[in-house]
Amino acid sequence: MKIIVTGSTGNISKPLTQTLVAAGNSVTVISSSADKVTDIEALGAKAAIGSLADADFLTETFTGADALYAMVPPSFSAESLRVYQNETGKSYAEAIRRSGIKKVVALSSIGAHLDSGVGPIKGIHDVEGILSELDGVSIKFIRAPFFYINFYSNIPLIKHQGIIGSNYPADARLIMVHPTDIAAAVAEELQQDFSGKSVRYIVSDDSTTGEVAAILGEAIGNPGLPWIEFTDEQLAEGLQQAGVPPEMTRNFVEMGTAVRSAKIWEDYDKHKPATSGKVSLQDFAKEFAVVYNA
Repeated sequence: MKIIVTGSTGNISKPLTQTLVAAGNSVTVISSSADKVTDIEALGAKAAIGSLADADFLTETFTGADALYAMVPPSFSAESLRVYQNETGKSYAEAIRRSGIKKVVALSSIGAHLDSGVGPIKGIHDVEGILSELDGVSIKFIRAPFFYINFYSNIPLIKHQGIIGSNYPADARLIMVHPTDIAAAVAEELQQDFSGKSVRYIVSDDSTTGEVAAILGEAIGNPGLPWIEFTDEQLAEGLQQAGVPPEMTRNFVEMGTAVRSAKIWEDYDKHKPATSGKVSLQDFAKEFAVVYNA
């Protein structure tokens, strides 16, 4: 198959490309950076350098392909994250329509059934809607939860204050996933037949945040590592001190309130997948320890 992969050599796209190439597919990887050409070619793929905002570039790249993996990269510079996400979704839709590509696997998010109150996921909800309007195109939305690797951003907090936390309590439920488990699910969907518009959840672990703190703490030699609940204001202040722009800060705080209320998990609980990811929280804790001690 001829498959287009977006996301450059990111946490999902790199292992996805490796899997697809190993299976004998012809893979083209889209990146906005010409500096990534060598890395992409080292994976056995072709590089297409351009912007996801350029529908003409996307149309040319998509034309003749059998399938597309589409994702909307995060933007810390957007004045309005939701507007940026919508514009990217519309660019994808136009290029898919014009190129005639018929199979799309799109990265989405747990909580994308909601159009408000879920921070950055609101825009992903919109993108699902935009792509769902495409006639004659089969689309599988991969709804992924909290990435394990997001915990890397907590390393300075752990090292300097001896705590880990967010604006939800230690008994809050946190559904998580490893990027390689997402990549495996995407690769499977790209290489099999499906029709219509549908959703697939991919999950690696379902624990409380207190359990997360205990497992990560044990892995780094700090078995008493506590999970601390911050107020929304404390989280916002901490994010801004870390250099997170106000727009992203507002979105992250709002997403935390959705975790605190548990409404973010409601649709997942109604449609739990029959199979889950392979990388357990304990497995990730070993990776976390390596990064923590580097």
